[in-house]
Amino acid sequence: MELKRQQQPFLIQVWDLFLIELTNWRWTWLYNVVVGTLTPLLSMFAFSIFARDSGPEALQFIWSGNVIIALMFGLQSRLTSHFVYLRLEGMLNYFATLPIKKSALILAIIAAFFLIALPSTLATIFVGAWILGLTISPSPMLLLVVPLCAIPMAGIGALIGSRARNYNDAGATDLIVTFVMLAIGPVLVPPDIIPNFMLFLGRFSPATYAASALRAALNGVITPAFWLDLGMLALISAIIIGIVSRTIDWREA
Repeated sequence: MELKRQQQPFLIQVWDLFLIELTNWRWTWLYNVVVGTLTPLLSMFAFSIFARDSGPEALQFIWSGNVIIALMFGLQSRLTSHFVYLRLEGMLNYFATLPIKKSALILAIIAAFFLIALPSTLATIFVGAWILGLTISPSPMLLLVVPLCAIPMAGIGALIGSRARNYNDAGATDLIVTFVMLAIGPVLVPPDIIPNFMLFLGRFSPATYAASALRAALNGVITPAFWLDLGMLALISAIIIGIVSRTIDWREA
């Protein structure tokens, strides 16, 4: 007679899988932090050379946009690589044999990569403000904004990695999606210099809402538009995580 596998409570599953993921990356987390910090800071410095005389608004967009780049390179790209590795190397099949839920694994991986990417994100925020000569007055809402900005980026990476045919396709798709999200909305540049059709497309990009919410939280300006940005980020996060959970070919335990 086959014994029924007994599952731990959902939050305990998430916590155990979270610790497993952190343990797997204990040797390379410093490299990830350094790369995830240098990429957006160098980009911010390069943009600042050309936009230094463009006024504070342009610098604000460069600043918040490069924080989004930090999240993309720190989360989205790495989640893309990790999920395609889990799928192609048969690791998802291994996890499927355990008494855990698929959603617990997805949330644990996102949480672990978010923690690894957090130092580079914070460095981009505060060192970037110093590079651009900006004065900031962060709101406590920043503690809510940063995770809500990170989850959609991580979810997109997980979705790309879980559907790509191979490593090359995953990397190319991730790069295209990154550049498209940075280009179609007011992420790196103010909206008045972006064509209207691109602004319209930007309404479907989480990067647009993430950059807007970050600017508001970092400057302590909480308006009704800020809450709309958070609501859209939460909605997009739920949709993406739901799609990832359904598209990964793994039956629930």
